[in-house]
Amino acid sequence: MRSIAVMNQKGGVGKTTTAVNLCAALAENGNRTCLLDIDPQAHASLHLGLEAGPDRPSVYELLTNRAHLADVRCQVAENLWLVPSSIDLAAVEFEMSSMTDRQTLLRDKLRDDPLEIDYLVIDCPPSLGTLTLNALVAVEEILIPLQPHFLALHGLSRLLETIEVVAGRINSRLRLGGVVFCMYDSGTRLASEVSGDVEQFFANARGQSTPWSSAVAFQTRIRRNIRLAEAPSFGQSIFQYAPASNGAADYRSLAEEIAAGR
Repeated sequence: MRSIAVMNQKGGVGKTTTAVNLCAALAENGNRTCLLDIDPQAHASLHLGLEAGPDRPSVYELLTNRAHLADVRCQVAENLWLVPSSIDLAAVEFEMSSMTDRQTLLRDKLRDDPLEIDYLVIDCPPSLGTLTLNALVAVEEILIPLQPHFLALHGLSRLLETIEVVAGRINSRLRLGGVVFCMYDSGTRLASEVSGDVEQFFANARGQSTPWSSAVAFQTRIRRNIRLAEAPSFGQSIFQYAPASNGAADYRSLAEEIAAGR
């Protein structure tokens, strides 16, 4: 199983859109894929048409030892499963504060799960708290969606610091797979300069003993596309809502690039 955390502490950069549609593209290609939503906003769950309630437990019940992963996971399409989130998850950091295994709880739950899948993708909250830390401990790879703005470079440096700390202290397998540029305007000088800076940074890191020494700036750019913004309101991935759109083409290309780069 290949495990990937999609993370960025800044909201509005295409994180959830990337997590959902990357999973949908991988599933479309025949890969057994599971999306785990640990963002209390539950946007990934809503994007795929699921909302937690009294009759549908969420990742909150999983992390507070009220349910097993098999009790929470739902199949939402062929080859695609979802572990939904809920607003209750906003209180879980307080509830987990007294647990001795609070940093490894998600990892342990995943290890106990019998479902055989090819890809596990975790949609992290837009913060660097206990929930995101659980994701970084549980996975082997990180994908960072980034808007091509200069302030995004500052945010990237903070993310790299966090990844380095977790890799050095808790999860030695953890590495940065790469950065994917979202809401990309290819005709602007700013987008070209920022993406060039990131590519150069990763090129300079080759051979160094860092978790990003093999990271890449993916060649696939996720272009601005109104269909990507519309799809969540219908509870559908871009492949269900507008399979012939630029958004669908871009996420198909990203999925192929990620699969080929394994």
